[in-house]
Amino acid sequence: MLTIDGSYGEGGGQIIRTSLALSLVTGKAFRVERVRANRQRPGLQRQHLTAVLSAAKIGNASVEGARVGATEFSFIPGEVTPGEYSFSIGTAGSASLVMQALLPPLMIADAPSVLAIEGGTHNLHAPPFEFLQKAFLPLVNRTGPRVSLELERYGFYPPGGGRINVLIEPTGERRRLDLLLRGEILRRRARALVVRLPPHIAERELAVLGDELGWNEDELELETSSNAVSPGNIVTVEISSEHLTEVFTGMGERGVRAEVVASRAASEAQEYLSLDVPVGVHLADQLLIPLALGGGGRYVTGPLSLHTRTNIEIVRKFLDVKITTAQLSEHVWRIEVEN
Repeated sequence: MLTIDGSYGEGGGQIIRTSLALSLVTGKAFRVERVRANRQRPGLQRQHLTAVLSAAKIGNASVEGARVGATEFSFIPGEVTPGEYSFSIGTAGSASLVMQALLPPLMIADAPSVLAIEGGTHNLHAPPFEFLQKAFLPLVNRTGPRVSLELERYGFYPPGGGRINVLIEPTGERRRLDLLLRGEILRRRARALVVRLPPHIAERELAVLGDELGWNEDELELETSSNAVSPGNIVTVEISSEHLTEVFTGMGERGVRAEVVASRAASEAQEYLSLDVPVGVHLADQLLIPLALGGGGRYVTGPLSLHTRTNIEIVRKFLDVKITTAQLSEHVWRIEVEN
């Protein structure tokens, strides 16, 4: 049984999700100690526990010690069973982060699966629906499987109540993915969405985005919705180039001005554009497992985040793959996955 230090590197829930996913892929049992030991609220929180229990469900696994607040637990995988599953976090915990633990084993299974996950769809410090749909999953699909994502209902902090539906169709193909150049930018779009909130919030956000990014009105979109159990606001900046689409977000928070929310998204997009690399900081982290399970590949990105460095080490513990990083210039790196 592998022993994982849950406080290593980034020291958060990512260690748990990657370990769960790759345990189901490889059949290797593991034990995590010091779960999120350095966080303000150490141990498993509701969304982490949902990921553990959901992974155990699809993988017929036995779990010992997993409960809210637990600082260590064991996971012994069984056989992954594709099919239709429904999971509820019960809070605004991120539905997309739960999906991260379930997607890798199901996308290399021997039959399709359908997942319905209830919780938060737009969370701080988690990939929102738009990032998954426009940036991440199109690249996953280029490595072999066919994965599609539907937003049934928005879910915001604190009650959550959102719902995403995921269709996963394995193909058995293992295709290589190389992303070395961004290429020409083909389309730019910034959207300010308000759900059960006044439209003037989105108008103020779009004014900031237009000013800071230098984009014209045709590239700015205001959207309103009431499809949620609680109010929420998100700004998304979408940059589509020849080889991929990147998405940057700003999440509305109570007590944070709309202008600040928009400026955060604009700053992240500007940094990405200034580096002239194809893969942004969050995508760099999340591409590791699809490439490791696919045909390998290479991609160029900006400075490596602690999330990315941590994920590399956890992947190496479970998979016999070679992952190398090379610094090409002061702010540009290349990651290569060989399997």
